[in-house]
Amino acid sequence: MPANRNFLYLIVGALIVGIGVLGYNLYLAKKEPSGVQINVGPDGLKIQSK
Repeated sequence: MPANRNFLYLIVGALIVGIGVLGYNLYLAKKEPSGVQINVGPDGLKIQSK
């Protein structure tokens, strides 16, 4: 039985790590990039510092 319990802990640990990685990737995708943004539209050229 101890081998089954160790395997269960391994699966739970892998799921926790996977959820953490997915959460971090979502955070990076939603984070606004830093730097300079250049927009060209009907009002002309706009340069914004972020």
